[in-house]
Amino acid sequence: MNPTISLTLTVNGERQALQVEPFETLLTTLRERLRLTAAKRGCNQGVCGACSVLVGGEPARACLSLTANCVDSAITTVEGLSTPLALSPLQAAMVSSGAIQCGFCTPGMLVTLTALLQRCPRPSRDDIRVAVSSNLCRCTGYQKIVDAVIATIERSSV
Repeated sequence: MNPTISLTLTVNGERQALQVEPFETLLTTLRERLRLTAAKRGCNQGVCGACSVLVGGEPARACLSLTANCVDSAITTVEGLSTPLALSPLQAAMVSSGAIQCGFCTPGMLVTLTALLQRCPRPSRDDIRVAVSSNLCRCTGYQKIVDAVIATIERSSV
């Protein structure tokens, strides 16, 4: 049996007291201990972006982040972007723009783009493309994802 350590994380605005293994990844903690399964285990090497979450407001690869190193940072998963009654404006735009096909990359895309919009409320198409270049999507060709971000920006300035 592996030894565990006690720690407290703030995930989606809620404090969570946990027992984790010393070298447990944030992805394992989120998926297996907290049952927040939107972040996906894709490549497990930090390349595909399917496991992306926000740590301290910045996109991070949960498959490469040790849980113990995230104690002092607010962690936001895609589950924390919406409320039980409403999607975030970006989530709604992704749906209405047809930017979601198989859905595997969608959580990582959403947290990455949410960070972009928080950092730069009116990004250019090129800014959006650069932001999502670290998230692999095999279905959409990215254009509808870019269109969804532009639609979100246009709706927020009305």
